[in-house]
Amino acid sequence: MLIRFRGATARHHHFMAVAISLVQSTLFSKPSIFLHRNALNGYSFSIPFSSSSAQKIQSHKWRQPVVSVLELGGVKIGKDDVVRDDPTNNVPDAIFSKLGRQLHRRDQHPIGILKNAIYDYFDANYSNKFDKFDDLCPIVSTKENFDDVLVPPDHISRSYNDTYYIDPQTVLRCHTSAHQAELLRRGHTHFLVTGDVYRRDSIDSTHYPVFHQMEGVRVFFPGDWEASGMDGTSYAAEDLKKCLEGLARHLFGDVEMRWIDTYFPFTNPSFELEIYFQEKWLEVLGCGVTEQEILKKSGKTDNVAWAFGLGLERLAMVLFGIPDIRLFWSTDERFTSQFSKGELGVKFKPYSKYPPCYKDMSFWINESFTENNLCEVVRGVAGDLVEEVQLIDDFTNKKGMTSQCYRITYRSMERSLTDEEINELQVIVLECLNRNLKIGPTFPKENLFS
Repeated sequence: MLIRFRGATARHHHFMAVAISLVQSTLFSKPSIFLHRNALNGYSFSIPFSSSSAQKIQSHKWRQPVVSVLELGGVKIGKDDVVRDDPTNNVPDAIFSKLGRQLHRRDQHPIGILKNAIYDYFDANYSNKFDKFDDLCPIVSTKENFDDVLVPPDHISRSYNDTYYIDPQTVLRCHTSAHQAELLRRGHTHFLVTGDVYRRDSIDSTHYPVFHQMEGVRVFFPGDWEASGMDGTSYAAEDLKKCLEGLARHLFGDVEMRWIDTYFPFTNPSFELEIYFQEKWLEVLGCGVTEQEILKKSGKTDNVAWAFGLGLERLAMVLFGIPDIRLFWSTDERFTSQFSKGELGVKFKPYSKYPPCYKDMSFWINESFTENNLCEVVRGVAGDLVEEVQLIDDFTNKKGMTSQCYRITYRSMERSLTDEEINELQVIVLECLNRNLKIGPTFPKENLFS
């Protein structure tokens, strides 16, 4: 199939006719033959790049060096502990490099400022009863990440398409709930857990493969609810809503709120809290009454509890007016200098709006193809220069074959991109897609920009 391939920058438009095919057997068809490592800095592939491709990526000034050892929670972690030459390992260098950043522990960063504002609320309203944990290691077992919080064996979140696996029994945590059971077993009855969490995801202004969550848990004893005339579950649910409505007012002011019944595998009943803010309804968090099975396995046989979880980036983008989730990772002083300890809700002042560059690509897909795998390849090559990867066309012919067209938007948050460097990046992206997803042009790459 002959397809038109389009690319545009602020100065030029390039049109390319490219024939792209996808073979029926792809690299990602089974978890047992997933990504593994080679010498390429920034991303890993089962099929090696040409040396010229690797050198091109490494030579770009926007490629950050990846440290070999970092310390988390007092434990030293080597790169080889996370990024392994193992067919079940799908953690790229770019993700490992984020492990030591810990934005939530920086008092002058929007994520840290928001975390501390939530701490202030709980300290003021619960007399410092809540224990706080913000340095727990993000490397956890599949038991902690899934089994301990009752995630079903066939749940999609367990797939290699959604989760970063170090090996079949070890992952980068997908949520801070991965520490809930262990803390309950240790005897903690009121606690907040904050940390970086990792999920393979799409690429746009509100999604990033690393983000930050806060988990809150409170355990009740029979004496807490018996005098109220309510059963334990009803008592916990009422207390939970009262607590979180107060938190929403603390962060957003006197706003209209509503509760939505929902489903989570680890709570019953389960709720989502929404607030009406800036003329639209905003989901703030998910929560519920902890499933009894979790409590019993943690030695809490006569108790009830509530739990909540919230995404710090989601709220910080609204409170600080930050338009792109990539900005949280920026080290540009024009960003970092705008925020100060204890100043919640200071509005971000954009310092520039550089022009985007668009590149479209079309290809046939089969049942093994996923958008997350595509985004991992693109992100692995271009890093945070990629603003969005968007499906713009989907076509199925009479034979049942499906073709999809994706648009890659490149845009730096710090400078204008040149035609030359984006064209060079796009060639490398195509080469990587060809080698890893069996997607790519059928004629030499030097013809692409003629």
